[in-house]
Amino acid sequence: MRIRKLLFGALLLCLTVSASAATVTYDVTINTSSVAGTAGSLDFNFSPGPYQTQASSLQILGFSSDGFLASSPELTGDVSGALPSTVTFDNGTGYNDYFEGFTYGSTLSFDVSLYGSALSSPNGVSTSGSTFAFSMYSDAAGTIPVLTSDTTDGFAFTVNVNLDGSTTATNYSDQTNVESPSSAVPEPNNLLLVATGLTILGVMSWQWRPLMGK
Repeated sequence: MRIRKLLFGALLLCLTVSASAATVTYDVTINTSSVAGTAGSLDFNFSPGPYQTQASSLQILGFSSDGFLASSPELTGDVSGALPSTVTFDNGTGYNDYFEGFTYGSTLSFDVSLYGSALSSPNGVSTSGSTFAFSMYSDAAGTIPVLTSDTTDGFAFTVNVNLDGSTTATNYSDQTNVESPSSAVPEPNNLLLVATGLTILGVMSWQWRPLMGK
């Protein structure tokens, strides 16, 4: 009975860890018809705040458009990948940026997926969060923002990772739709923990049946 209680405790711990580890995903759709045909550029940035910041990562997924990407993106900091495939950022350096030339079509869409310990298990010690920012420009150099009311930074929208593990999106573009996030998607490692716990319980229950029948 003692072993069984320990096993049930381990399974409960696995389930608790799984429930707390979440990926938060924002679905982004942009109407770019007013600048269709313009040879401009896109900028994706994910960077930590100025003070102590907990680790987090971000991916750009499912990029789709009837426009045309240039073939040579500029990557700065902890960034890997190239659109339209997955682009991955983390906040391990002070400035992490993906910049690429883009000829606009009528639509543009992608997902912003955030994950990491800053979201799943806030440490209560960090004093800065992290911020994702997306900008569109009407020139290849990235100096003339379009489709935004943000005259200071030129952002179309931002997503902040807050100190309590929540996220906050701010939209500066009437042409941009940023849908509420989906969350609580278990990480693969935690799914493996749960599967392992269930397997152990199943095996032990099978082994105990003959003993219980005596």
